[in-house]
Amino acid sequence: MSNSTKYVFVTGGVTSSLGKGIISASLAKLLQARGYSTTIQKLDPYINIDPGTLNPYEHGECFVTDDGAETDLDLGHYERFLNVPTSQANNVTTGRIYQSVIDKERRGAFLGKTVQVIPHITDEIKERIQILGNKGDYDIVITEIGGTVGDIESLPYVEAVRQMKWEFDEDCIVIHLTLVPYLAAAGELKTKPTQHSVKQLLELGVQPDILCCRTEHELGLDLRRKIAKFCNVNMNAVIESRDASTIYDVPLLMQTEELDKVVLEKLHLTTKSSPDLSSWKSFLKRLKEPKQEVSIGLIGKYVELKDSYKSISESFIHGGVANEVKVNVKWIHSEEITSQTAEELLGSLDGVLVAPGFGSRGISGKIETVRFARESKIPFLGICLGMQCAVIEFARNVLGLPEAHTTEIVDSCKSPVISMMSEQKNISNMGGTMRLGAYDCQLMTGSHVSNAYQKDKISERHRHRYEFNNDYLSQFEENGMIATGKNPNSGLVEVVEIADHPWFVGAQFHPEYKSTVANPHPLFVAFIRAALKNK
Repeated sequence: MSNSTKYVFVTGGVTSSLGKGIISASLAKLLQARGYSTTIQKLDPYINIDPGTLNPYEHGECFVTDDGAETDLDLGHYERFLNVPTSQANNVTTGRIYQSVIDKERRGAFLGKTVQVIPHITDEIKERIQILGNKGDYDIVITEIGGTVGDIESLPYVEAVRQMKWEFDEDCIVIHLTLVPYLAAAGELKTKPTQHSVKQLLELGVQPDILCCRTEHELGLDLRRKIAKFCNVNMNAVIESRDASTIYDVPLLMQTEELDKVVLEKLHLTTKSSPDLSSWKSFLKRLKEPKQEVSIGLIGKYVELKDSYKSISESFIHGGVANEVKVNVKWIHSEEITSQTAEELLGSLDGVLVAPGFGSRGISGKIETVRFARESKIPFLGICLGMQCAVIEFARNVLGLPEAHTTEIVDSCKSPVISMMSEQKNISNMGGTMRLGAYDCQLMTGSHVSNAYQKDKISERHRHRYEFNNDYLSQFEENGMIATGKNPNSGLVEVVEIADHPWFVGAQFHPEYKSTVANPHPLFVAFIRAALKNK
């Protein structure tokens, strides 16, 4: 059966964290640069409905889309590479699949049949895979399957891929990403893990069309021939994926390996136009040849796992390139910061960013960081909880409200300058119930934020339950902390600034979710510019 949309599946073997997300995003970038409309979706085998309730130590950051989906951090890569927003349909979990099938069963949709993994779960997976294709907006849908082949959780997904390859024939191909490790003792690369991984995929009825081999050293011709022979793939479909100095090198490395060309040939699509990557190359050139450097402290409580703040660290890269500077991010654990250590830990920085988060751990260090940045006149950006800490610090040390706090941490505090939104008060479920997704914000003319954005009305993504308490607004503004951004419908405060500070901005929304290679986020660009000026 023929289909107007083509499907590319990306599976992984041998070990997790091989970079399926980056390979998927790089391939999509190359296909997009050739004029094909492309999107990427992620199928996650875990049973959580979404990563919204997962600890960042477990799964890295939770990325949020315009339509309010809490998703895997790989969707951040997809957006940063493609400069196209993703949605609820771009991330599917086993939890969501099973929930949907069980709901149908309860409604009697299966007419009394026994509900089974095949066909009911696999049909649901296939339906989810095709939602984006059926809309007719895309020529090619790339689907990344989380985990590794052989995981018990991944089996229904691999079975769904097997069925789709059978049903869609030449409109459907599989790229399998594996590891070719280098054994120092033997002084050579070993192909056996790749052979075993492909064998396992074959046992499940799926023959990969292309192999992407992650390796630290060059795959010689002999090794490629050996892999091709043992794994039933063409020689030109054995793609070397070498370690790169930055993830933004990967599309160019994949172009050199002709991954996009091989994919198009296998999908029977024309390779007519060569990809136009001129703006990507110019971004890379500026990334690798900065004119100056700045050091910015990222203050958070999950800094041991850098993936917890993936979008922020990538936004620093984009904003740095826009200013032709290298941003040296100093990762500082908020629990280490006290009034005694602040000068030593923060004194040499050109700017500080207080990161988002939930819960009480490390919050006093975040509040202390705000005090130091405010009093030392260091450029400051606070995001979500970081903005709320700025409000608490100002209330305590400028407004003279020593017990000011957020009701998230002290439920019955005397001065609740940050409190729970009224519509959140009766919610008992944790997952997917926060204020999520894109909301409008009206900016005050002449403020740092309106100067950064160069416009008065913006739309930004949110992920929070607690808000600035408007009962205190006039007190703040009389003392110099101004609400320079508000939601035009609800009047909720979105942005605060301090009038007599060179650059002090707290944002309730998450600007990092919208920064891309093609469009570095204006707030990060302005913050880094301020840090450069402060240097």
